[in-house]
Amino acid sequence: MQTSAVLSALGPASVPLRKKRRPAIAWVPVLLITLALAYLTLVLFLPLAVVFVEGLRKGFAFYLDALSEPDALSAVKLTLISAAIAVPFNLVFGVAAAWAIAKFDFRGKALLITLIDLPFSVSPVIAGLIFVLMFGRMGWFGPWLGEHDLKIIFAVPGIVLATVFVTFPFVARELIPLMQAQGRDEEEAAALLGASGWQTFWRVTLPNVKWGLLYGVILTNARAMGEFGAVSVVSGHIRGETNTLPLHIEILYNEYNFTASYACASVLALLALLTLVAKVIVEARQHAQMNAALAEAQEITQHAAAKEKT
Repeated sequence: MQTSAVLSALGPASVPLRKKRRPAIAWVPVLLITLALAYLTLVLFLPLAVVFVEGLRKGFAFYLDALSEPDALSAVKLTLISAAIAVPFNLVFGVAAAWAIAKFDFRGKALLITLIDLPFSVSPVIAGLIFVLMFGRMGWFGPWLGEHDLKIIFAVPGIVLATVFVTFPFVARELIPLMQAQGRDEEEAAALLGASGWQTFWRVTLPNVKWGLLYGVILTNARAMGEFGAVSVVSGHIRGETNTLPLHIEILYNEYNFTASYACASVLALLALLTLVAKVIVEARQHAQMNAALAEAQEITQHAAAKEKT
């Protein structure tokens, strides 16, 4: 009573006001979404639309002619060959490296992880130059390769080597955190039940990472088909022989054959869109698998807790 009387005597100006929470401003999310969409439209949607519009500028017949040209078909064939070789190699390496790093303890594990990340930190042009200095005519192994009539640089083997180098981290980098999160409990249980190493891998480890593995393969294939820097250094730009599709697009553009270059670029754009769709599907399956595993683990925990209470 005395406190209220004193406050009333002092007047309303002296009464401390409580800070009211500001209501959420409805236009802030709308503004952020609008800015994000505007940015994506400027740097992604418009360039993508320009590729298809310019590629079809002279009609669908010219578009098909640009894609069916002998040099274009040779570039597409070489791109598919390099990807078909690089992806399986990196698949095997990525699975082996991720399995070793996530499931075993050994000396040099940190060094191996660093080496796997090397293509992310080295420019693709530098990677191509490394292969030239190793396998070129004046390189370390150049004289020996020349004596045995083996050609790597300015030939298909060099393009495959460069593609393998720039794409080998993707599968391993996708599987390592996934395998580490899953732990070693299931593998150890399989070993206690008498399963061999290969049986444990095929029946326990691989099924648990199949969606992550597919996701890594999709990224590897997309990068292999779109690689430019390293392949440009080792290819020699021989039309109809050592040009991949990105290099063929560059040549057409430098020759001011813009419509044909955009037509060929649309093939890579379609590949990017298909890769994006496949990525979304695989991510959804992977998240569903992880949620199912978490739900199963919670159910097992709750069942064990109920047994302890009884």
